[in-house]
Amino acid sequence: MSTLQISLAIAGAVLLIVVLIHGAWTSRKNLPKQASQSVNAEGGSTDESPLSTDPLERQEPAFDNSLEALATLMLPEKKAGLDALIDVIAPITVEAQVSGEAALAAMPGTRRAGSKPFAVEGLSIETGEWEAPVAGQRYSDFQAGVQLANRTGALNQIEYSEFVMKAQAFADAVNGEPEFPEMHDEVARARELDQFASDHDAQLSFTLRAASIAWSPGYVQQNAARLGFVAGAIPGRMVLPGAQAQAPILGLSFDSQAAMAEDPEQTALRELTLSLDVPQVARSEQPFARLCEAALALSSAMDGVIMDDNGNRIRSDAMEVINADLEKLYDTLDARELSAGSLLGRRLFS
Repeated sequence: MSTLQISLAIAGAVLLIVVLIHGAWTSRKNLPKQASQSVNAEGGSTDESPLSTDPLERQEPAFDNSLEALATLMLPEKKAGLDALIDVIAPITVEAQVSGEAALAAMPGTRRAGSKPFAVEGLSIETGEWEAPVAGQRYSDFQAGVQLANRTGALNQIEYSEFVMKAQAFADAVNGEPEFPEMHDEVARARELDQFASDHDAQLSFTLRAASIAWSPGYVQQNAARLGFVAGAIPGRMVLPGAQAQAPILGLSFDSQAAMAEDPEQTALRELTLSLDVPQVARSEQPFARLCEAALALSSAMDGVIMDDNGNRIRSDAMEVINADLEKLYDTLDARELSAGSLLGRRLFS
């Protein structure tokens, strides 16, 4: 083999090695960012996410407490009783006291009239208060109710008629006599309440978009956990629990298919959504401030850009304008006795 042939063979081998190295480097470069861990002196795992030193940090990073936090959200919540502010209420007079067992047996199979919640309450002999019938109690009177409006719209005549049929059937079963309000008045009241709710409903969201390298689901979850987010019940969703067992303060969501992939860490995410359902969260939780803090902290840690629903980049001065508008909204809801986060407010905006 001549010197020229040997030189060409060596050059070819070197070129092949360079191509392979470049291919491996390019492949690694294009991988989504992964959740990072290191081993501490005790042999434990320590999160090295840059968000751990962020001044906006609210909770220590941990996935082992996520089930506990999620369980807190799922605790049974005290239900708001029927209220003339948002319900049609029909009193039911009974001839004699009725046991809780008899009342429960008389309840309809479904607790809705069309798309509106339907409920029956009894006046407890023991406490003197209205409550949902329970076994072991006795009741001197009842009242049936249907909600005037929710996010599906106002109570209509068909739904009102279904309410009357359900309430009448319950009354017949407990030997009671119902007294129904005039349908046209209640339907008109429902339309007015629905118009108010429509004019004062607010659901905000920010989109966080990767500025360069995409993220893996684990990377998103790790950084979100730094701010106190925990895994939700749906793949690709996390929530920020509130101080009480009610609606979460914020939601964080990304592609559910990526979360359920066979190898999710090889799945590239280029954006996620942070959301706030304003009427569902009490003003005292400072939900919009928390939304802004989470968006800013995550964008800094994950090299992302904050966008609005229209794909425009959000500036800090725009956040201040939104906050001022929200304060006016809170005041209006308070004045109507439908405060954000209250039981009645959450029923109406559901």
